[in-house]
Amino acid sequence: MAELVIDGDDLVVRLTRWQKAMAAHGDVRVPLSAVRRVGVPDSKWLALRGWRSTGLNVPGKASFGTRRHGDGYDFVAVSGAHDEAVCVELNGQRFGQLVVSADDAPAVADRVAAAAGIHR
Repeated sequence: MAELVIDGDDLVVRLTRWQKAMAAHGDVRVPLSAVRRVGVPDSKWLALRGWRSTGLNVPGKASFGTRRHGDGYDFVAVSGAHDEAVCVELNGQRFGQLVVSADDAPAVADRVAAAAGIHR
């Protein structure tokens, strides 16, 4: 399962080997100072913006990789095996948003927000 991990001053989307293959991308690392907002969307599927640019997208089942939309790109690691996801909005990075499935999304979102020094 993909994880949002705090590594020093960075937030890392850590992917399994299989997820890296599906996403056609390695782990994603962004500075915590770039985190603008963290939340748990009502629907992880509706949080996905735009269309698949690279990676895998099976509507309602899984989406891994880069998505392109009118404002740029997002990185997603979402699967149907998990009910919730964490959505991290970023400033000044290649990706405007990270959307990652999580077993305990509210706790993960709280941890990321605290590490970034923002309120959720």
